[in-house]
Amino acid sequence: MKETKPLQKKNTRERKNRPPFSPEAPREAGDVIVGRNAVRELLASGRTIDKILVQKSGDRSGSILMLIREALEQKIPVVDTEKSKLDALSGGIPHQGILAFAAKTEYVSVEDLLEVAKERGEAPFLVLCDGVTDPHNLGAIIRSAECCGAHGVIIPKRRSVGVTAVVAKASAGALEHIKIAKVSNLNATLEFLKEQGVWTYAAEAGGESIYKTDFSGPCAIVLGSEGDGVSQLVKRNCDRVVSIPLYGKINSFNVSAAAAILLSEAAKARHPGE
Repeated sequence: MKETKPLQKKNTRERKNRPPFSPEAPREAGDVIVGRNAVRELLASGRTIDKILVQKSGDRSGSILMLIREALEQKIPVVDTEKSKLDALSGGIPHQGILAFAAKTEYVSVEDLLEVAKERGEAPFLVLCDGVTDPHNLGAIIRSAECCGAHGVIIPKRRSVGVTAVVAKASAGALEHIKIAKVSNLNATLEFLKEQGVWTYAAEAGGESIYKTDFSGPCAIVLGSEGDGVSQLVKRNCDRVVSIPLYGKINSFNVSAAAAILLSEAAKARHPGE
């Protein structure tokens, strides 16, 4: 009698057809929040916090005492910890005597970012990072984006740093107040945004001056990598190229410095008279 093999369940998950703006996996290392500013913003965000570790025999005056008091008021466990353990858990990031373990958060979709704009009653204002690989730069960009009122930051899945503990520290707590989308295809995301009526701007040399550009409508600003800038294909897929005028000898700003200047100019156009 011929032996029959048991039927195997088919995998119904069509990963290859997943849209480029779908959410990705949870943030790596997103559960360790390091430093006083980052922990302060974490406490204010309402995000679930498992516990807070504070250095034994450390400075218990000023800001750290306030953080401990706030944690206890929220009934969050505060644990006295040796400096050596804090050093190990922070991975070399300056922890200033305190770190927190928070519930992991997930990357959101680009559609979620557009929904944030809708909820605020504002035209979409997004920031896309094309190949930013330095976590300190990404953290600084996220900080500037949040300060300037952006509705979210979009990063690519490949050839880019993800949201890590270093990024969280460099953002100075901004990650607790702004959403991050991680996409598999930046060019497809640009096409999707244009279909939603969002104008896309590549920040590159040789473009129109940002001081002559109207950012008051729905806009997405693309910032390039530290070494190569915005890739050629991404630049071609943007509606316009914009540049920061330079008056010195050096031919470019660091990407995080450029982000602060450009996003501040966009915020000025979006909030006239303030």
